[in-house]
Amino acid sequence: PLPCGFPFSMPRFYFDLFLGWHSNIDEEGHELVRRRTAEFEAIRTAGELTRDRLFTLRDAIPEEIRIEVRNEHRWPVLTVTVSTRVDRADKRHSLE
Repeated sequence: PLPCGFPFSMPRFYFDLFLGWHSNIDEEGHELVRRRTAEFEAIRTAGELTRDRLFTLRDAIPEEIRIEVRNEHRWPVLTVTVSTRVDRADKRHSLE
């Protein structure tokens, strides 16, 4: 254990978002307790983005949502990818 009053800083993680052709590079990062917490946050965020896009039907085309997580040294530590693919049996009928 660390002595009382010992300065302790949590590791910083950066979450870069890639949505189809669009990207958002995280320049500020977030302080989190450990890598497992960063993994959970990346999974949760990817799931929420997928859900939000389906509910609003905004740009509702099959595409990949990818979140790349980097550590305080800006080195990649993990990637979460959610992909939606639609295979239609009868291509003559479109969704209405």
